[in-house]
Amino acid sequence: MNAPGRRMPCSSPTRRHSPAPHRTTRAVQRTGRLLCWSLAAGMTTAATDLLLAPRTPWWDTAWPLPWYLTCLSLPAWTVLRAREKAARRASDEDPSQDGWDRAA
Repeated sequence: MNAPGRRMPCSSPTRRHSPAPHRTTRAVQRTGRLLCWSLAAGMTTAATDLLLAPRTPWWDTAWPLPWYLTCLSLPAWTVLRAREKAARRASDEDPSQDGWDRAA
């Protein structure tokens, strides 16, 4: 077993990635986390509203806010994920494929 924080044997320190896909990957991860946490908060506030029925004046305004955040972060995550996949697909294209086509 590896100690926590150690590099796995399959990870290669010599592999260099371009900074643009790396930034996109981080943005996708952060937006995905925002989406998950806002969805969890929305479910929690909906359950709280259903089971406990708080009657404070600010609750009617506060409980739908995580759902609004979920609705905003879902399209953002979708667009960023599509851009990440397109960038990864473009960088994975192998220029030696042309050689194989000519040989066949």
